[in-house]
Amino acid sequence: MARKEITTKEPPVLGQDPRRFALSIFLQAVVLGIVVYQMRQGGTLTAITNYAQALNPWSTPCGLLPHKEFFLVSDNVVLPSGAFPGYVHVRGQSIVSVTTGRPGADRLSLVKWRAEANPRAAVMDYGPAYVAPGLIDVHVHLNTPGRDDWEGVGPGTAAAAAGGLTTVIDMPLNSDPCTVSAKELRGKRAASRGNTEVDLGAWGGIVPANARDPGTLRAMRRAGALGFKSFLSPSGMHCFPNVSLDDVAAALPVVKALGVPYLIHAELVDADVPSGGDPRSFADFLERRPARFEHRAVRALIDLLRKDSSPYEPGFSLHIVHLVSSSLLPELAAAKAEGLPLTVETAPHYLLFSSEDVADGDTRFSCMPPIRSAANREGLWAGVADGTIDVVASDHSPSPPHMKRLEDGDFTAAWGGIAGLQYSLPASWDGAIKRGVNVSRLFDAWAARPAALAGLARKGKLRAGYDADVVVFDGEELADTGELERRHRHKVTPYDGVQLRGRVLATFVRGQMVFSADQGVSPDRCGKLLP
Repeated sequence: MARKEITTKEPPVLGQDPRRFALSIFLQAVVLGIVVYQMRQGGTLTAITNYAQALNPWSTPCGLLPHKEFFLVSDNVVLPSGAFPGYVHVRGQSIVSVTTGRPGADRLSLVKWRAEANPRAAVMDYGPAYVAPGLIDVHVHLNTPGRDDWEGVGPGTAAAAAGGLTTVIDMPLNSDPCTVSAKELRGKRAASRGNTEVDLGAWGGIVPANARDPGTLRAMRRAGALGFKSFLSPSGMHCFPNVSLDDVAAALPVVKALGVPYLIHAELVDADVPSGGDPRSFADFLERRPARFEHRAVRALIDLLRKDSSPYEPGFSLHIVHLVSSSLLPELAAAKAEGLPLTVETAPHYLLFSSEDVADGDTRFSCMPPIRSAANREGLWAGVADGTIDVVASDHSPSPPHMKRLEDGDFTAAWGGIAGLQYSLPASWDGAIKRGVNVSRLFDAWAARPAALAGLARKGKLRAGYDADVVVFDGEELADTGELERRHRHKVTPYDGVQLRGRVLATFVRGQMVFSADQGVSPDRCGKLLP
């Protein structure tokens, strides 16, 4: 009888079981992912990356500056508490530290010991010039894709870099198609990638067709929309019709739950306006676009906020874009005091120009809402100074020159938008200095609060761990507002030749010099898409 061999199966050694091995790898990957996420959120990963980049002899910085680590030294480093002698230490793409002394302190003595401890770092002494957070413009129309002949990401962001802006947020119009779905947003991002001088984000659009479609709004947010924009009055773009107040009410709970801002062009147009008149007369144009359009819209939006009881996530606000009528400021301040999630914006052209400045037929000044009186302008400055107006943004809205109707000066037919992205800083700075507005308040309106509005957690301040987004400017020297230095695709602008203090000397985007007064705009495209 043949012997039957009996084999016994030995128990598997730990780690040899494929299922247990796979589970072990999965758990280790999860733990590693959590650690990396926490390091990224805390800024540790960025600090390590920047240090490695600075030490790497084969990495070359983007932009005009060969240094990967440097000190920006000045008598006027702008902090939330004021401007003081000191320096900003930059390594790679982030700020390592910011050190300031008392007024009158020797700026070079302050940096001396730190520079000696970091011999690789260059010391860039800007003397009395201001070293400030780079401007963040939450309201630009770059018209990419589809209408790049109106502006385009390339020339538009070059103008931004030359003007001291380090981040711009593009509106969902006047591109073609307008950005009202995730597909169109992805198309805009694809068309902009690798072509921007500064960091670039985008708003999504809410129109009647998607205001009641939560899935479309959520998909746009997932695709990268930093928030949403609507018009209550006709926008002038067929692909971006204006919404009704009922549309806003329908979309509001979804936007609130997403924790992003809802930006609204607040004018409710009625039929009770004078007909006829002289199309070249700016006074007649103002009568056809009265301030009550803004008043009706803003009051209706405040009422909507009061009535809508849906919860909202941090980051949400109903944001009134380019406020013009300063008589609304007490009502807006009262609404904020109630605790309503409300923010307010105005534009440099409303702070600089007045209706008294506009000659009949000079359609360079045509915009919606229109520029109003000098007294109204002073009211807006008071709102900036006391913080009722949270944000200043350019509302850069260019068009081909023929659309401005300069030949016949017809305000009723001219494109309603002003090209002025490059002059945002001097237009604001010059006016602020004349009125004694605090420098910190101005950069709060141009950097810190715009960053908070757009959810850009590491931008808007000179602070350790933040992106090294910095503008250096001479507060006394005149900006060059002549056509030869203008970076916009088209040169028509009411800022042409206007004498404004605040000449930009250098612009740094994440530690990369994208503009200098001596070398111009960098031929590299150092900006990135946000988020």
